[in-house]
Amino acid sequence: MSQLPLRGWSRLLARRDIGILLLIAVTTAVVGFMDSRFISLDVWLGIFIRSAPTMIVACGVMAVILTGEIDISAGSLMALLAAVMGLLISQSKAALSLWIGIPAVLALGTAIGTGTGLLVSYGRVPSLVATLGLMTALRGLTTIVMGGKNIDGLPPALQDAAKRGWFGVPVSVWVASLVVLMTSLLFYRMPLGRRIYAAGSSPASARAAGLHIQRIQVFTFAWAGFLTAVATLVDVPRLPWIESGIGSDLELLVITCVVVGGVSISGGRGDLSSVLAAVVLMTMIRPVLTFLDVGEMGEKWTRAIQGVFILLAVIADQISIRFLWRKSAKVRR
Repeated sequence: MSQLPLRGWSRLLARRDIGILLLIAVTTAVVGFMDSRFISLDVWLGIFIRSAPTMIVACGVMAVILTGEIDISAGSLMALLAAVMGLLISQSKAALSLWIGIPAVLALGTAIGTGTGLLVSYGRVPSLVATLGLMTALRGLTTIVMGGKNIDGLPPALQDAAKRGWFGVPVSVWVASLVVLMTSLLFYRMPLGRRIYAAGSSPASARAAGLHIQRIQVFTFAWAGFLTAVATLVDVPRLPWIESGIGSDLELLVITCVVVGGVSISGGRGDLSSVLAAVVLMTMIRPVLTFLDVGEMGEKWTRAIQGVFILLAVIADQISIRFLWRKSAKVRR
């Protein structure tokens, strides 16, 4: 592939990033004008706290989509991990130490992600089919594990630490910031990051260059599973109990954020900063509707708006790809 499409795509990504930030700024100004409470520090801290788990999972799912695959099992995986976490550390269950429960959740999330990656890469099962089946299986397994009941009795120390945080900022925001930093280093400072982009941009060329596509795919699914476990650990302590419906609709939200953030569904193109901006934008929708006093219809409107965003993003992605290939064809002539 010539260098012109890459430069052109970079400009498109920059405009996508700026466009999302402008939309956030305009929405904030309009809603803030209607209700000045919306621009308060507490409201925005709440938005960042709510966006933290989504931001963490999006970093992992973005890596999967960059390779040209997809993972729609994140929400179901979070539900199972939360249930396992509750069974291990709840004072009404096994009451094990956090030093046992936390590593166990991280290991299980990574193991399930690795297994999915092996099924997709070496088993040659389409990722959509594999993760759709996994999503259904994990939800069913979570229902069996929890027995249709909530798990309470979480250690007070875990909840206190999650709410207190450091310097007035909750632990979830600190962890999300660390994950973003790690993902940024992976994508833009490490050879593995360049290989992930190459694997999705042109698999044939990547193989010709000696890259092991299957291993890269396994890593991205394992990374997504690990980060889903991390998101579970920061999301669970928000409530005094664990519900079986935790993580519901997370799959759609994360995919929406990644695609709206400019990551091509065909792989090989995408920018982390745009995805993070999209996470904030998507998280803003529900609070905005609340301040606009939409009422009980807020949840339905939230899903509708998310659906419109992902449809527009996919259309924009296809238009951008066609534009770039036309420019590239002119250069080759």
